Amino acid sequence: LKRKAILLAKIQDEGGHGLYLYAAAETLGTSRDQLLDALHTGKAKYSSIFNYPTLNWADMGTIGWLVDGAAIMNQVPICRCSFAPYARAMIRICREESFHQRQGYDALLTMMQHGTEAQRAMVQDSVNRWWWPCLMMFGPPDDQSPNSAQSMRWGIKRVSNDELRQKFVDATVEQAKVLGVTLPDPDLKWNEARQHYDFGAIDWSEFWRVVGGDGPCNQERLGARVKAWEDGAWVREAALAHAAKNTPQQQAA
Repeated sequence: LKRKAILLAKIQDEGGHGLYLYAAAETLGTSRDQLLDALHTGKAKYSSIFNYPTLNWADMGTIGWLVDGAAIMNQVPICRCSFAPYARAMIRICREESFHQRQGYDALLTMMQHGTEAQRAMVQDSVNRWWWPCLMMFGPPDDQSPNSAQSMRWGIKRVSNDELRQKFVDATVEQAKVLGVTLPDPDLKWNEARQHYDFGAIDWSEFWRVVGGDGPCNQERLGARVKAWEDGAWVREAALAHAAKNTPQQQAA
């Protein structure tokens, strides 16, 4: 029950994040219905990380630690971006993501320090699977990113993809040492001259394939989203009918 409560709380939280961002986008003149239609038809792009499967309980902790950790690293600079509705939304989102990251890290720490050998192996397997997709979350290298230059000029993006990715690696390596997990990169090592960690080559063909709609769970996740929208049509219709019925009464009062 406790695990279910945690998951439901996180789902509710993430739903709220989506509402913040839809509201920010609406200030630019695009309606909520247009945004949802673009998502459901596959026109809208979203983070590649959402198309990877969760296979075991350790994934819940790893997603909190790595995925939300990467999101925070990427989103904190946006709290001071030039587009005020976006910045205000990101302030709230980052506060909530910080809780997710801390909860995930603590869950993994508990398993690594007090769990069984099988549980520790489960954590390591989870980290192995999520590490590289998390590095891709920051987007392609700056010289291959189609939108970064314009976003930087407009002040929406304040730190480059490569800088954010390096900052994330530097921070996460030290956290992994405390956890007692190994990051799955044989080329990961400290570079004294750069004062940063060097890391291996990212498979960008994997990134572009997933972004293009051919990831492990692209069709499954989008299909579930569309089905939920269609199955919930009666709720939306009932809410609109109730509102229409009560509006004359409220105006008369």
